[in-house]
Amino acid sequence: MANIERGQRVAIVTGASRGLGRALATGLAQDGWRLVIDGRERDTLAVARQGMSGHVVALAGDITEASHRDALVAAAADLGGVDLLINNAGTLGPSPLPPLGVYPLGGLREVFEINVLAPLALTQVALPALRAAGGSVVLVTSDAAVEPYPGWGGYGSAKAALEQAGRVLAVEEPAVRFWSVDPGDLRTRMHQEAFPGQDISDRPLPESVVPAFRHLLRQRPSSGRVRLSELAVVA
Repeated sequence: MANIERGQRVAIVTGASRGLGRALATGLAQDGWRLVIDGRERDTLAVARQGMSGHVVALAGDITEASHRDALVAAAADLGGVDLLINNAGTLGPSPLPPLGVYPLGGLREVFEINVLAPLALTQVALPALRAAGGSVVLVTSDAAVEPYPGWGGYGSAKAALEQAGRVLAVEEPAVRFWSVDPGDLRTRMHQEAFPGQDISDRPLPESVVPAFRHLLRQRPSSGRVRLSELAVVA
């Protein structure tokens, strides 16, 4: 854990241009982490970067592309090597949410590509550095991974697959912590896309879960599933 001992902790945060990813990255930057962040929309990512203090490298790109994944890990290596990987980038899939009985298979493939294969692929690239650092991997998940909500079959089954991958990785890679983190319902663009035309202003803002996330990083529990709403009380 050389980087942590030097006070130069390094994190990669995917999907950091908006929503939860932006909130978590901003909180980490405030706490002195050196960051590598990404997002598919270059201009949106640049605006997010301007709101973050400290040393932040912003790389626009598509997490499903191997060259972009390699670039993220290489940028983290230039900062001293990754200690924390937050696999936050994802996609809801078709909106409005279709039932599984008529779910377009092309759309489902894309949901699995972005929500399962891409984060696993990035984790594979980052694993050597994470092993050396005794680092941690966050897999952002959802209660739809464990509850059978109508219409959420595509997204939920992808997140369930991601969680299972995290459980297996935790057994195979004991030097690294793997947390499947459920942030709860938040007021984000993705959540709005799940409920088109509906008012979701009653959902909390993404920034509301940052204190609980800080608590998670301080406590560093064993690998497993984490609901930030349960940590919020403690934090």
